[in-house]
Amino acid sequence: MTDGHDARDGQDRLDEAERGAGDARGDRHGRDDEREGPAAGAADVTGQGQGARDAAIAATWEELVTTARRTVTDGLVVGTSGNVSVRVGDTVLVTPTGVPYDRLKPSDAVGVDLDGRQVLGSLRPTSELPMHLTVYRETDARAVVHTHAAHATAVSTLVPELPLIHYMAGAVGGPVRVAPYATYGTPELAANVLRALDGRAACLLQNHGTLAHGASLDQAYDRTAQLEWMCRVWLLASSVPGLAPTLLSPAQLEEAGERLRGYGQRD
Repeated sequence: MTDGHDARDGQDRLDEAERGAGDARGDRHGRDDEREGPAAGAADVTGQGQGARDAAIAATWEELVTTARRTVTDGLVVGTSGNVSVRVGDTVLVTPTGVPYDRLKPSDAVGVDLDGRQVLGSLRPTSELPMHLTVYRETDARAVVHTHAAHATAVSTLVPELPLIHYMAGAVGGPVRVAPYATYGTPELAANVLRALDGRAACLLQNHGTLAHGASLDQAYDRTAQLEWMCRVWLLASSVPGLAPTLLSPAQLEEAGERLRGYGQRD
């Protein structure tokens, strides 16, 4: 594991890459200006001074590492499986490949631009980078969590869509689809995931795991945990001999989804 890279040098590369890539991205990423602001807990670094940008990147990296470690603690991944990312402006911070999360330090921050060019850090990004970047380019996601959660992965091998076992499916936009299998880290998998996410904030990956996105790391993680819980409930209910679980109707799910949109506290 490589550590101790020069943070200032990394940030200089970030500035240079952002300037050089701006015109090249053109219309491809022009709609990003109309999307939501950066993930909760991360400052918008656009137009800020170098010190503020460094501080925003450092704070967001710390939040990302905390979320990644939580996936291990909560049993959603084993070892270095799964990955987490968060968008700060046009930079995507992402967990590095093959490094246990409990070993990650502030100096290990890894960042890429929206075209996948590394602009921060010396560790290599996750092998699932194409999937993360596809989600950022094509949705309003500000954070992405990918896991190999056991119950969700089991469900992905059984059905093309998680049956409507609970109304919390409404919290991710509707019935959770299963993206057809493709080798990890490939454009094919990224394309399959994007189709499964159409109108949804989460999906299952066949014989692989889960992916959820949100406006913040907390939201993406909560959706991941809820998806794993729903999969576990369906597997438990389906395992009773001679009985089949009662499922919700689309109308019942739609009604619950409307109520969920007004759930929680307001600022």
